[in-house]
Amino acid sequence: MSVQIEESWKAYLSQEFEKPYFQQLTDAVRQEYSAGTCYPPGKLIFNAFNLCPFDKVKVVIIGQDPYHEPGQAHGLSFSVQDGVQFPPSLQNIFKEIQADLGIPVPTSGNLTRWAEQGVLLLNATLTVRAHQANSHSMLGWQKFTDAAIQALAAHRHHLVYLLWGGYARSKAYMIDKSQNLVLESVHPSPLSANRGGWFGQHQFSRCNAYLEQNGTTPIQW
Repeated sequence: MSVQIEESWKAYLSQEFEKPYFQQLTDAVRQEYSAGTCYPPGKLIFNAFNLCPFDKVKVVIIGQDPYHEPGQAHGLSFSVQDGVQFPPSLQNIFKEIQADLGIPVPTSGNLTRWAEQGVLLLNATLTVRAHQANSHSMLGWQKFTDAAIQALAAHRHHLVYLLWGGYARSKAYMIDKSQNLVLESVHPSPLSANRGGWFGQHQFSRCNAYLEQNGTTPIQW
């Protein structure tokens, strides 16, 4: 079975493509896309990997699953396509970047510019049924995306992992904190962020400071 994914990632994940769970996952996803509208568009399912090659990763941001309304999802966690209104979580991300680094809130919520600098914007589940959050969470995507995180943990050091919310923080056990910087916080969604623990954490400046300390070019957030 041929999976269209960036070559450096394919080198580390090719064994996953041969496992029974991945064949079952592929069949299930194809059925879902044939039965009704799903997001992101099929050609963008692996967009996070294709825009951010394995050896270029500097930062990992883990989301749960794609946005499920029209025109939003394009394969990058927390990102929306150009011209689409910012979802509340993304609004709070931009507010914190502005407060932390003094960077004005951008006009577009398209985070391709982050991915191309080495930010892996990885959803744990890579697809979703229209209008139904977490509708594909039981298809088996987490085995695959966990394998991607584990590959980074095994072969790349001095990365920054931004784990927002309980679901993302549940992935922390896979990461060696002595070899990487792991910044955990509440989720940027209004329900969580407004209770405290999101704003004022300076995660973006701390991330860049760590990258610079380890000889890596910081991210232009």
